[in-house]
Parts: sequence; structure tokens; C-alpha cells
Amino acid sequence: MSRRVLLVEPDYRNKYPPLSLMKLATYHRMLGDDVMFFKGTTVEFITNETMRLLVDRLHHNDPSVDWSAHWNELAHFIQTGSEVAFKLLRSMSDSPLVKLNLEYYRAYYHRKKYFEDPQFDRICITTLFTFYWKKTVDTINFFKQFCREPDQVFVGGIAASAVPEQLEQETGIKPIVGLLDKGGELDDNDIIIENLPLDYSILDEIDYKYPADDAFYGYTTRGCVNRCAFCVVPKLEPTYKPHISIVDKINEERRRFGDRSNLLLLDNNVLASPDFDRIIDEIKALGFVKDAVCPPQNHYEIAINNLRDGWNERAQLKTIVGLYHRLIDRQRPAVREFYRRALDAQRLLDVHTATKENIFAVDEEFRQRFENLYKTQPRKRLVDFNQGIDARLVTDEKMKRLAEIPIKPLRIAFDHWNLRETYEKAVRIAARNGITYLSNYLLYNYTDRPLELYWRLRLNVKLCDELGIDIYSFPMKYHPVSDPTYFSNRDYIGRHWNRKFIRAVQSIMNSTKGKLGRGVSFFEAAFGRDEREFERIMYMPESMIIYRNRFEELAREWWAAFNGLDDERADRLKALVEGNDFSNVDALTDDDRIKRVLAYYLMPRSLR
Repeated sequence: MSRRVLLVEPDYRNKYPPLSLMKLATYHRMLGDDVMFFKGTTVEFITNETMRLLVDRLHHNDPSVDWSAHWNELAHFIQTGSEVAFKLLRSMSDSPLVKLNLEYYRAYYHRKKYFEDPQFDRICITTLFTFYWKKTVDTINFFKQFCREPDQVFVGGIAASAVPEQLEQETGIKPIVGLLDKGGELDDNDIIIENLPLDYSILDEIDYKYPADDAFYGYTTRGCVNRCAFCVVPKLEPTYKPHISIVDKINEERRRFGDRSNLLLLDNNVLASPDFDRIIDEIKALGFVKDAVCPPQNHYEIAINNLRDGWNERAQLKTIVGLYHRLIDRQRPAVREFYRRALDAQRLLDVHTATKENIFAVDEEFRQRFENLYKTQPRKRLVDFNQGIDARLVTDEKMKRLAEIPIKPLRIAFDHWNLRETYEKAVRIAARNGITYLSNYLLYNYTDRPLELYWRLRLNVKLCDELGIDIYSFPMKYHPVSDPTYFSNRDYIGRHWNRKFIRAVQSIMNSTKGKLGRGVSFFEAAFGRDEREFERIMYMPESMIIYRNRFEELAREWWAAFNGLDDERADRLKALVEGNDFSNVDALTDDDRIKRVLAYYLMPRSLR
């Protein structure tokens, strides 16, 4: 018996789509279930679900009216109770049932009767980082009410695995810890969900667009041979799996959803695999070789083929309607109006009225037009081991193999200054093998000292200039995701750090758009020409950091006042500044000389 299954990702901003839900979508379609993906506000969800029920009921009441074409008027009435909208809708039909259902679903929406009428047989909710804790918990507690059976609500993902006890305490749902890699976790079958291809079509059901949207996603290994104290991977993936073949999965995804120019691999330590050479061979077999290109993809043809095949009709209709609008927008005015009239006559410019039958009816007429639209230039293929490679495991042989695929960027972990010799050796090996575009995350706020972050950044700049390469550095603040005090917020301060210094680093990165590349002058302008200047920037008022050029003179005035204090006052001032709370300067000190310096910190953080 077909089940109605809801997949939910909380409404936070994230770069990558929820791979676990994409596998679950494939799994449930294999079982013949009706699968729906949602990411958005609770108001959007309630409105859409209420409207789905209302429009279906009105079509039964009076099928002579195309109620789907009046979706906006119906939604306006349901949300506002507008008398004008009510009269307009009533005038469309003589059926007394229409009036009764309009009134009923207006009450259904506002009196929250939807909680009394759960519409889903199973709900699966993913989680991400624990600092999205409140949004995640609120999402689970809201959506669990829409499931007919409480034991059919499943919660998994990073936060669920990192702090399962806390999540169960907050939601009453015992989460799934780790991967669905054994079979039989959700139903009485031996399907291993973890090994299934991804269903990319669910991403077309929502309005949210993930920034990395032209990539195949996957893992060629799972887990990590290391047990770094700062890392959550041992909890998420406790067993190192040295090789997971991606060939069949990606070939199936390519057949169903078209080709993609990028391959984004989320391995935590691919160089540790004894099957590393085989992994590289598989990547190359998939067409991701150095200098390879991805041919242009006809998204209309992909969508209509999936529509004919019955694969996620909801997503295909939304995609094709969007493509019609794109096609119209690309035409000169006279042709634009012709296309608009032809498609509007078939009710194909509104996702609520579009039907697959009408799309098929105009397919022959519009197919060639889309073929012309997609005659674009091919895109270069790229491979990204997104979690980074272990500098300690880099060898010339392995780097030569990496150079055979279009890896960009090559990410090499540089988590602490003690690794500098190993890290620098790995970078030099990469450059020697022709890999010249690199990137890394620089962990800070852990056991490191602020100056060690400065040294790591400066070393990257030095290597760029010396080797003629690009290294883009992303300072990444440590966050203890499993700590009972700090897992649900971003308040953790490392023992050598303070709130002001952390905020100063964030302010610098905001002004550099989140990354730091090559160029000594660029680096020195951002972080200082030497250690003394770096310290000055760390203590600098935030507005002066962000708007350095605008407040250059004022910054010199502040620094003179900052250094004009005697040693005892200077120590007290530094302690106050490090707390980074200037909401009530008068309460911080009664020393007028210190207050005069603190006045500089009252400038607004953002200026128009």
C-alpha cells in the first residue's frame, strides 16, 4: 500500500543539499510511496497543505470551475478572510458546498485543525549543525504533529548523531545515530539506504536554491583513521570504510537527472584508503579527467522525460513551468508575446494549473525551441574533496594521481601550527605536480593561540608568492558540538581566545568576503604587517576594522589613546575590550581615562 511520506529539512541557510533525504526519496520511490520534500517556513507549509485539501474538495463540489486557476484568490481568503475575495469565489459557483468548504477550510487554517487531521504516514527530518539547535528542535516538534503514527517520525543527521540524548529530551523522538547502512532500519527489507543513488528531483520541489547546485555528491570512503579530539566524525561515522564505489550510483543519477560538471566528494580522509588508486581510476572512468568538459544539458528534455516516466511529477511540473518562463524571457518582444499566448492557452504558465497532459500536447511545438536555448558552451569539469586531505599522508605518488583528475581546489588541512612543516611539504608537492589552486580551513579558537592563526595565514601568503600558486584560506572557528554547555549555541571561547578577538577575525573575513587569497599587501592590510600590528587590529573597534579606509585617521587617534594609558590602566582596558560588551560603558569602569578610550567602541558596527 502506497504511503504518503514527507521529507523535511529545517529552514536554515546551507550550501549543500540534504544527501540523506535524497537517498530516502530514492528508497521510498522504490517502494511505490508518494514522496514530498519541504524546506521553508511553517506558514508556507500550512498554507500549501490547506490549499491542497481545499482545491481538491472544491473540484469535487463543482468540477465546472477550474479552481486551481484561482489559487491566489483562495489563499488570500484563507489567510485573511477577505469579504471581497469570498464574494468573488462564491460568484463562481452555485453549489452550496463551495460556500461550506470555503468557510470550513478558513477555520481549518486559523483554528489549527490540521493538527487533528495528520496527512502523512511517515515523516523524516534531517539535522545539520548543533548551533541551529532551536530552529531544528522547533522544526521537529512542529512537523511531528503531521504524522499519523508517532513511531513513524524519524530524525537523523549530524546533530542527531552528535547529541542524541539531548535531541530526544527536547522532542520525544529517539533519533537515528550514524548511517542507514545495515538494511531494515525503517522497514522490513534488506535495502541499504546509504548505498542508494541520490534523488536530485526533490530539490526542484522547493524555492530554496543551494549554492553548489551543479555537482554530483558522494563519498568514496567513510569515516577517518584519525580520532582528532575536535572532530565529530568518529561519532557520525565510527568505522572507516576504505572504499565505496560511486560508479553505478553516479551513472544512474546521470541517466535520470542529466550530467553535472562538478563532482563534490565528502570523504573525511581519502588518502588513508589502501584503495586510493582504485578511487582515482573510478573518478576518471566517470569522465572526470584533467581538462575534461561537461556538455550542455537540456534541462527541458530531462524534465519531460522524467515526467513521462512518472518520476516525481510535482517537481517536473514546477521545473517545466519555470523553463517556459525562462524561454519567454529570452525572446525578442514579438516572439515573447506569441509564446506567452500559446502557453497561457494551455494553462502552462502557472504551476497550479499546469498538467502533464497539456505539457505533452505542446511538447512537439516547443522541444526544438528548448534545444536551441541549450546550445551553450560546455563547462569544465571539477573535482572537490570538500572535507580536505590529510597533509601527513601526502606523497609524490598520491599527488601525481590527484593531478590526473581536475581537482579544484585541492584542500589540505592545516588545523594547527605544529603541522607547519608537514603542511608546507604537502603544498610544495602539490605545486611540483601542477596543482596550483588550493584551499584550506584554518581551525582556530581550539587549543591554538591567536598569533598561531596569523602565522598560518602568513605562511600561506608566502607559499603563494614563492610557488606562484593560489591558496585561499578560510579561518574556521572551533565549536564543540557535543559539549552539554555549548552544543546549542556559538558562545564557546577557547582558553587562549576572547570574544573581542573572535569577533575581530570575523570582521576581517566579512570585509574580505570570507576568504583570504594571495598577495602580501592584501594580507597585511587585512591582518597586519607584523605580530604587533596584528594585535592592534584584534583590539581595534569593529567599525574601524570593517571600514579601515574610511576611518584611517580616527583609528590612529584611537590607537594613540589606547597606548597612552599607564600599564595598570592598559591591563584593565584590555580586559574590558576582550569582553566585547560595550552596551553600558559607564557600568564597566568609573575611570574617565579608560572611558574615553572605550567611547571609540560605541561606533555602530554597520554603516550605510
